[in-house]
Amino acid sequence: MKNINIPITDDVIRELKVGQPVALTGVMITGRDTVHKWLIETFIRKTRAPQGDDSDVYAALKPVLDGGVIYHCGPVVSGLDTKQYKFVAAGPTTSIREEPYQADVMKHFNARGVIGKGGMGAKTLKGCQEGPFVYFHAIGGAATYIAQSVTKALGVYKLDFGVPEAIWVIEVKDFPVVVTMDAHGQSLHEAVEKESGKALAELMAK
Repeated sequence: MKNINIPITDDVIRELKVGQPVALTGVMITGRDTVHKWLIETFIRKTRAPQGDDSDVYAALKPVLDGGVIYHCGPVVSGLDTKQYKFVAAGPTTSIREEPYQADVMKHFNARGVIGKGGMGAKTLKGCQEGPFVYFHAIGGAATYIAQSVTKALGVYKLDFGVPEAIWVIEVKDFPVVVTMDAHGQSLHEAVEKESGKALAELMAK
């Protein structure tokens, strides 16, 4: 397993290959559908004007995401009343929902890694090469186990989006993932899909 500290450099990203297990340590953010849509509309395509604390949150996120990692995760968090936040469950969300946005968000913020489950499509794979950045696959169905890698919830933005959709800033240690889309145009998800399609065709022909 390769140990990688966040922020991640371009050289480290380019060294990674699909199938490689990685342990991530450092600070990352969570972000799902609402966050990606908000970032795209407000700061990238600028189809809506910033409102409320939008600009302040954007300014706070920029240094965290420079060389940083976005985790597709809707966590279960305790301590909401006291603000003594603790991640109880932190499993990955299906990533393909962010396919329309991901490459543009990564490029805009100079981010270097995205974590989720299920993989992503052609636009994101192209973005991985251009970024460069990689897609890390986290373990589905192991939300409580993964939460043990979250050593601290440093803060939260856009809690009005709801706890699962908010932007949680978290500190992680030895967060277990596998590279399944790399900066060289390789995707394990694409390869599995092709092999599965081939096997299905062979079965149907019998």
